[in-house]
Amino acid sequence: MPKSEVVVLKTGPGTVVSDYGRLLERAGFFSGGRRGVEPSSELLVKLNLSWTRYFPACSTAPWQLDGVLTALRAHGFPPERIVPVENKTVVTDPVRGSRLNGWEPVLRRHGVTFRPLTGERWVAFKPKARLLVLDRIFPEGIEIPELFIGRPVLHLPTLKTHGHSVTTGAVKNAFGGLLKEVRHFCHAHIHETLVDLMLIQREIHPAVWAVMDGTVCGDGAGPRTMVPVVKNLILASSDSVALDAVAAKLMGFNPLEIPYLRLCHEMGLGVADPLRIEVRGEDISGLDFGFRSRRSLVIWADQLIRKGFLRGVEPLLLRSPLSFWAPLASALYHDYFWLPLIGSCRIRRFMRTEWGGLAREYLGWS
Repeated sequence: MPKSEVVVLKTGPGTVVSDYGRLLERAGFFSGGRRGVEPSSELLVKLNLSWTRYFPACSTAPWQLDGVLTALRAHGFPPERIVPVENKTVVTDPVRGSRLNGWEPVLRRHGVTFRPLTGERWVAFKPKARLLVLDRIFPEGIEIPELFIGRPVLHLPTLKTHGHSVTTGAVKNAFGGLLKEVRHFCHAHIHETLVDLMLIQREIHPAVWAVMDGTVCGDGAGPRTMVPVVKNLILASSDSVALDAVAAKLMGFNPLEIPYLRLCHEMGLGVADPLRIEVRGEDISGLDFGFRSRRSLVIWADQLIRKGFLRGVEPLLLRSPLSFWAPLASALYHDYFWLPLIGSCRIRRFMRTEWGGLAREYLGWS
């Protein structure tokens, strides 16, 4: 397997927008040819909304979106050909999330229109590749947004841990775009699901890129109930697996011990072996964030029902008319228990940093 490249740059609140332009240029996004993306292309910008509310490192950072859009516009991408998208889950609202996470004013300033996938047409899709689990999870057929077919995609994940998949980033960002809100049925087989989504992306997108924000990273019980940690890094690659592998290694994990990365590597869907990845830009060879992936109460309960001793009653609890309790319990726990009692303290602490000051500007907080 040939080597893959990941570009990593150091940044700060005063230069982050222009640094994203440098990052994309050094990664070869604007080079055209086999890997690059031409301004004539209608480009999907796949945002990441892990929580409707704002929490540092949880969802696509507003300066990440601003930096990418600034670079795209400077390189001749017309605003009408830049298509930012995100889907809903049973616990998130992309329209409200766009407003609460500071995306809305950034999009408006660049003249770009946000397209929630709830308003798009979904079509049946039968992959040519042999899938690991998705065809069994959805035996009635897989549906994907028609908008995604034939268009290049640029993912905008953040660098953080995850209670289901150990880490989350470029690969898992497709989870929120290619599957409908019932994608939570995949949690019991999350690693195999992510491999299947890589197979599907290879068939439908002429190019797949990702730009990861590691300015503020998430440690612990991701993707929501984390500890925000300032690290001042931004990363990019045309190999989503390699990008996630570099991020995993930065966090202190062995990428090849994370099932979705190992499976992708073994199936030739990207490079997860750090020895086969060329990191350009910042020297990160000595960095180890010492992060640990933990499970929030909600993810712990979810896994108990889907894979633990309660799996026998999973159809009743999560696939019947009684399943309304699950999103309600998640909202109550995250929004009305964890956030006011624990999360708000972490937000206040973060807001005293330089990045917190920048976040206030984007969010319009006084």
